[in-house]
Amino acid sequence: MRSTCAAQSAEGQVVRAFRSDAVVQIMEEEMVANRPVLGKMKKLCRRFKWKGASARSLIFGILLLSACLPSLQAGNKDKISYGEGLMVNVPFPEAEVEQVVQDITQNGIIRGTKEYNKDEYVGGATAAASTRAFPPWTEGGKVFYKVRLQAIDPRNFKDSGDVGTLAVRYVLQPQGDKNTVLRINAVFVEDFRHTVHASDGSVESSEYKDIHDHLDAIEVMKTQTLEAEKERDQQRLQKQGQAMTGGSSSSRTSPASGDVTANNSVPSEGSVASRPTVAPNVAQNPAQSPVPSPEQSAVPVTRPEPQPIPDQAAGQTLELHVQDLRHRVERLVKAPGAPLKSAPFHTASTLSALPTGTEVLILISTQYWYGVETREGQHGWISRDEVEPLP
Repeated sequence: MRSTCAAQSAEGQVVRAFRSDAVVQIMEEEMVANRPVLGKMKKLCRRFKWKGASARSLIFGILLLSACLPSLQAGNKDKISYGEGLMVNVPFPEAEVEQVVQDITQNGIIRGTKEYNKDEYVGGATAAASTRAFPPWTEGGKVFYKVRLQAIDPRNFKDSGDVGTLAVRYVLQPQGDKNTVLRINAVFVEDFRHTVHASDGSVESSEYKDIHDHLDAIEVMKTQTLEAEKERDQQRLQKQGQAMTGGSSSSRTSPASGDVTANNSVPSEGSVASRPTVAPNVAQNPAQSPVPSPEQSAVPVTRPEPQPIPDQAAGQTLELHVQDLRHRVERLVKAPGAPLKSAPFHTASTLSALPTGTEVLILISTQYWYGVETREGQHGWISRDEVEPLP
């Protein structure tokens, strides 16, 4: 008797829930979207002789579950994935990418994580040829590592909460002559339990951004260097053309002066006597102008000639021009010296240490850096604050 009452009460609750407005709306939407499923469910209910509230309860439960599945799938998409790493095809030759990756492994920092909230990154990292944090790499390419020992609970690693080794692996695989596949993975391994904690991708994406910025800076430097070389070639050709023009004009001036002298020479008496005497006539054609008398022809005709610039003054002008150019494009390294960087970043690797007073030629000018060339032909970047104009 009690079981019968309980069943009837349950059926009444299902029917009331089934008749509520919200559920009816959901049911109507799902019935339109799942008509084939409803047909199969009705056949299934007839087969097992389910009637009344039992059949309606079964159909209601299935439709409600199907309505909840999209929200569950959306929640799975938003879930953080660990250990996937990063793989990207970089549109640069392997040699250029390798140089930049070597600079990144030697910059002493690991981006995308931190030990304390006030930090921006983890410092104290060093380049390494291998590390126990990763298994040996066997898929080809060139492998580089950056390791930070004794890292304290680095952020963005799954369930990390101890002291251990923070390691980043970079793998380069050439794809033809102009492209390179770059793989980046980061892990944190506890020192005591040796538990491996995978990264959520923050370290990989931040390290790749640093690499990408370095590659872009190198590309800009190459482009501007080519433009500077073209400009220097054009200036050289212009100077050569001006020099050739000046030489040819001077050579043309000498015969002209000789002709003037010859034409203005005093004619002989015989030549004057042999000419007929013609009275001056103003109304005559200009082409038939009267022949000058011997007294008039004896007066020499002088023409003003350009005064040549003294060699000393020309030398001084050229020297001043050269000094002005040097002040524009050359700088001196301030005391106590400055590092020549491989890229316009303070974290970039140092190519060489330039002593105080070293002269550098400016090829590229940015807001905070100069792309320069030393007298030895070495190219690099130096901070604007570390150089000064020539005296």
